[in-house]
Amino acid sequence: MSSSPFVYWAQSENCIFLKIDLKDVKEPNINIEQKSIKFQGVGTGAQGSRDYSFCLNFYDDIDKDEQSIKVKDHSIDVKLVKKNPLWWPRLIPTPQKPLWLKTDFDRWQSEDDLEDKVNDIRMDYPDIYESLQKNELGYLKEEFKKVYLLFYNVLMLFGFIYVFVVMTLVYIKSEFKESPVFTEIYPSVGQTMCILHLFQCLEIMHPIFGYVKGSLLFPAMQIGGRLLILFGCLEFEPRLQKMPVVAYLFFTWTSVELLRYSYYIVNLTDNRRALMKKILLPPLQWLRYSAWIILYPVGFTCEIVIIFRNVMYLQNNPRWYIAMPNKYNFTFDYFTYLRIHMLLFMIPGMYALLNHMYNMRRKKIGGYHKGKVL
Repeated sequence: MSSSPFVYWAQSENCIFLKIDLKDVKEPNINIEQKSIKFQGVGTGAQGSRDYSFCLNFYDDIDKDEQSIKVKDHSIDVKLVKKNPLWWPRLIPTPQKPLWLKTDFDRWQSEDDLEDKVNDIRMDYPDIYESLQKNELGYLKEEFKKVYLLFYNVLMLFGFIYVFVVMTLVYIKSEFKESPVFTEIYPSVGQTMCILHLFQCLEIMHPIFGYVKGSLLFPAMQIGGRLLILFGCLEFEPRLQKMPVVAYLFFTWTSVELLRYSYYIVNLTDNRRALMKKILLPPLQWLRYSAWIILYPVGFTCEIVIIFRNVMYLQNNPRWYIAMPNKYNFTFDYFTYLRIHMLLFMIPGMYALLNHMYNMRRKKIGGYHKGKVL
């Protein structure tokens, strides 16, 4: 029983191009009719060296008298001329195509081996190209990126909603019990905050993979600073977990992320839901690029306080240090590192983040530029 080889197809407005993916074909039998093509031959394909055959019915008529067949060592190229010059939505009449029939996307852009030059379908006929990609891949790469970003932002939004709700319930509960609220915040949501910020490390990778525009510098600065607070201070020194500043910091971080992820989700919403986007996007955009004016300095102050208190604890009880001499001739003192981090990284980093957010605000919702109001 013969098998079907892989067949790749492309088109121009006037022609159909087929590439039969077989090597060293001996005496191929190709029968081309007005509405179909039949092939039979012995060659080396995906299932080894054996007899291969296939039959395809065309979407529309071709001119069977005008054809070009080139038998090569690695494939057979067939050029067919359409009877009616127009772009076909697919090669065969039915939307369901056989598994061995593939779209030759390379040939949509250029056709050096054949006489006719194929137009760039992505530019000239974007709808047809999109339909072909969907038929071939089952999805579009752009759609995958959009679905991934939407899923990621929804996941993170629900994570921070959970944190906000738990912190609010802890606060309400402490009011009834007349107990300090601050001592219960970190035990209630600390581990969740750690997990959420580990997930946020993906945002450093998004610009690298082209999922979002912009530099990875600012996400790396912000997320790296938060991870230092969570793992290098709060998890490192349990006495810090009961301080009021931790509650203030967590409420600040959560407020920033709730606005940010809500804005991203609405912005990623399909344009077919234009009414919802038109209603929700403007206020969320204003909050996203305005709330930072208060929240960023508050969060920065809380982070400085936490690191400073951690430095005080380390001064009385030194930990995480490597003293000389040792076989590596290397020394490290976490106490010294935190002091250097506050002076050389946090203050310049905060200025860079504030300046970045100011520029983004001016770009998104307007501001002053060269003496003019935008």
